[in-house]
Amino acid sequence: MSKINDRSRDIGEFKIQSDDNMIICRCEEITKGQIRRAVHDGMFTIAEIRRYLRTGMGLCQGQTCGKLVKGIVARELGISPLELEPAVSRAPMRPIDMKILGNERKGGKIT
Repeated sequence: MSKINDRSRDIGEFKIQSDDNMIICRCEEITKGQIRRAVHDGMFTIAEIRRYLRTGMGLCQGQTCGKLVKGIVARELGISPLELEPAVSRAPMRPIDMKILGNERKGGKIT
């Protein structure tokens, strides 16, 4: 069983660090302490952290914070960052008017 999937193992108690207020994910304003706390609350994978805190789901899609988050999670678990699977990337979504999707035309032009 891998260390990541063994949720019964003790990773120690959460201890506040002096740099826990440092913003790691600028898009979603998530701090190092929030990420560390999530690991101690049972989120052991990058995907779980992403769903719980929304790290890497902002405009940059994890391009700025991805490696930092992975390093923090790995350090808290006492494993190599290479043991953590990367989060699934998706194209950013933008709001779009329904008339564009419906291809509504008025006088031959899209309105």
